[in-house]
Amino acid sequence: MIDINRLRVLREVARHGSFNQAAAALRMTASAVSQHVAALERAVGAAVVERSTRGVRLTEAGRILAETADTVTAELDRATRDVRKLAGDTDRHLSVATFTSGGQRLLPAALGRFSEHHPDVLFTVMENDTEQSLPQVSAGVADLAIAYHLDGPPPDRPGLSWTPLLDDPLWAVLPAGHPLGDRDEVALGELSAERWILGCVELDDILGHHAALAGFEPVIACRGTDYVFAQSLVRAGIGVSLVPQVALAGDRGGLAVVPLRQPGPVRYVGVATPARRVRPLAAALLRALQETVAALPM
Repeated sequence: MIDINRLRVLREVARHGSFNQAAAALRMTASAVSQHVAALERAVGAAVVERSTRGVRLTEAGRILAETADTVTAELDRATRDVRKLAGDTDRHLSVATFTSGGQRLLPAALGRFSEHHPDVLFTVMENDTEQSLPQVSAGVADLAIAYHLDGPPPDRPGLSWTPLLDDPLWAVLPAGHPLGDRDEVALGELSAERWILGCVELDDILGHHAALAGFEPVIACRGTDYVFAQSLVRAGIGVSLVPQVALAGDRGGLAVVPLRQPGPVRYVGVATPARRVRPLAAALLRALQETVAALPM
């Protein structure tokens, strides 16, 4: 039997990469942390950390156990909330993690729908990329996360369920007056001579992959982390961009936006929730998000 307290210790070691820093976070001695880790290794029959002069890092067995610790801790936190509700402590607070463009386009309308039926619920909205928001759901910090993945399968994280919301194809964003700006669609290869502006770091690999399929190597003029900023640079004539449909600017002045000919890159938007014991309020917000997507003029 694995001791849950030792899993929590391993979780802090993984988070801080150091016995000393984990000990400070746990208000323990470094020796006690080391003893807990050693006892955990004896219990599972495998090394869970690798020690070096640079600090501590997890082995593959350690990573599995640390992920389990996240899941178990979140389940215990949820169980505590459920028990408190049975005892009359009603939790009217909902925490939502979301990436920026999803929050801007989907969340306001969904919260409006939700609040019509739950007017007394208070919200905490945390703006984070998928890499940060999924662990927040696993740890019980967020009740759900609006997240995405580009091409490929949905994110696989133990203890989480993935509900698809919409396929969000990337569009070509061109300066107004561009020769291809009035087309019904454009093939990526037709933009091979352009300079590219990226509004998301993940697009570097995605654009490179699809450009290689189209037979060219893109010239990157700017790598950024904001689609609104990327579109402002396109408007200024610096280059062209790929932008998910959901993130296209509401004000198209100075821009021409054209769908890419398929097959092309797609951003898949969905909602991550705990695999078990989804709070009724979180389930209600998920339904509101689904209704919001169904009503989008896409």
